[in-house]
Amino acid sequence: MSFSISGKTAIVTGGANGIGLAIGRHFVDKGANVMFADMDEKQLVHELGENEEDSAQRYFAGDLREKLTQANLLSATIDAFEKVDILINASRQIVPSDALSAEDDAVEMLMQQNFMTALRLSQTVARRMIKQAEDDDDDENVIGAIINLSSIAARNTHPELLAYSVSNAALNQMTRSLALSLAENRIRVNAVAFGSVMSGSLQRTLKENREYRKEIEERTPLGRVASASELAETVQFLASDSSDFMTGQVLTVDGGRSLLDPVMVPAH
Repeated sequence: MSFSISGKTAIVTGGANGIGLAIGRHFVDKGANVMFADMDEKQLVHELGENEEDSAQRYFAGDLREKLTQANLLSATIDAFEKVDILINASRQIVPSDALSAEDDAVEMLMQQNFMTALRLSQTVARRMIKQAEDDDDDENVIGAIINLSSIAARNTHPELLAYSVSNAALNQMTRSLALSLAENRIRVNAVAFGSVMSGSLQRTLKENREYRKEIEERTPLGRVASASELAETVQFLASDSSDFMTGQVLTVDGGRSLLDPVMVPAH
């Protein structure tokens, strides 16, 4: 089974580095057109080079917390590739916060960044997918896929990750709610809840604290940190026609870590 995404067009948020960049590059390698979206234009240019008209990869820089920026991202994608088939909400942020001393602005920031931005962009892109199907007189096949990147922190508990855990729990419920609402429009919505993946933020953390990697590995049954490419392959499956009968699911990719449910080691 190939899990083909060749010829499809995807928007990947958080595309300037880490997991989002890895997913976008993986999709390009598998024959998809990809619009990498991120706030950090300098990093986008560093990783992807300048936009080229005949390239399967383009980038868009802007603050996706703003509705106008989201509309401009969609317009840029349509201008470049004429359609959008896949949305991958990979932009995410982690800020330590606990129940007794969490600053209100930290909680609001993560709810805005990790939840509301994904919700609004999903709505914007879904409307475009529906219009595309109407224009093409497509009334049978699945017309689009939305994949949200979540975390096992949504159900595991850590006293210093209040805002991050709550925002991911909200994202998981959003995944289910949108899946139910958009099913009649033949748009599938799924999520991947991951454990410790070698993202940019985790790399920096491990560089500063060498013992931390050992702690993660000891609490992960498979005994290692996942690579970003492994996560990208799971996302590819959810974006491909091979998962056409899957919607509203939150797939766990954590090396078995949530089976042990360790409380004190955060999952990044």
